[in-house]
Amino acid sequence: MLVHICCSVDSHYFLKKLHESLPHEKITGFFYNPNIHPYEEYKLRLLDARRSCKKYDIELIEGEYDLEGWLQTVKGLECEKERGKRCEVCFETRLEVTAKKAKEIGEKSITTTLLMSPKKSFEQLKEASEKVAFAHNLEVLCFDFRKGGGTQAQFELARTDRLYRQNYCGCMYALLQQREAQKRVASELLNPIGKEILQGSIAERTELYKKVCRCEDNAKKFKIEKERFRNYRLLWGLVSQDLKNVHSYFIGKYEFDDKPLKVEITEIKDGFGFTRNYTLFLSLERFNKIIGKDYKSVKDLVYNPITLQEHSYIEYRLFEYSPIIVLDKIEKTTYKIEAKSVNYEDVREVLAIL
Repeated sequence: MLVHICCSVDSHYFLKKLHESLPHEKITGFFYNPNIHPYEEYKLRLLDARRSCKKYDIELIEGEYDLEGWLQTVKGLECEKERGKRCEVCFETRLEVTAKKAKEIGEKSITTTLLMSPKKSFEQLKEASEKVAFAHNLEVLCFDFRKGGGTQAQFELARTDRLYRQNYCGCMYALLQQREAQKRVASELLNPIGKEILQGSIAERTELYKKVCRCEDNAKKFKIEKERFRNYRLLWGLVSQDLKNVHSYFIGKYEFDDKPLKVEITEIKDGFGFTRNYTLFLSLERFNKIIGKDYKSVKDLVYNPITLQEHSYIEYRLFEYSPIIVLDKIEKTTYKIEAKSVNYEDVREVLAIL
């Protein structure tokens, strides 16, 4: 049997029950989910699906990440609600590829762990599965393992085995609707130019679950805890002088509201540019001395940024100033700052080695 796998949380309990229901059936997993966006989230879910399959000694085949093809398939359905027509088309698309893979490797039956998801319509999934299986002359098994407390058992097993529990289905359109209802920015779809690992980001979660894999491989005891914190994202920031943009690097958690801010440097001393409103400018040379680096330009700094710890160090050293902006050179003149940031309550996972 070829089992389409969507994520570890839905697959883990489903595969366990499948083994119990069909003890003599050889099961192969197939991870085909071009709907998951961004790609970093896709890789994280694949990483954890591999963990899940490894626990059950199941081979996992990875399908193609054809995001462009998926976007074309659901074109015109972007505003559909979850469980609507977009989901129906998405299910059929992924199951169609699953059926073709089953025929390719000689399997005679298919199923999908999407059937385990409490946020999906079981009937919609059953109909899509049967339609695709009939078209390819395959047997389809649609077990409803949600019944009789299955959903509760699913989440309990996910907690026990410390699986990655994502907070959206994977589809960018569903995510945008979800975040809009929560009045939150869809930070999952934002990546810093320099690829630094930000708190509460997909990159941070990926690093955590890579450590989890290493702990399990080395039989180290660990636990994963959740902590609430105040998150911050600089959505964009621009500095200009006399209508000409100036390469700049922002430090600190200043709350920008998208309104242009004009600041005048009244004094320059040892690479510090002081203003009347507590905005501080740093020359790149002074910045390098503070942080012990050797950046050749601010552009280089933007694409190869300092760590969050180094950000915090500079904020601590210059705590009375915010924002702090690094320029290649600073002049005794007026700069225009245009920027937008968000500040919101968030939750992140933390790994503790026991």
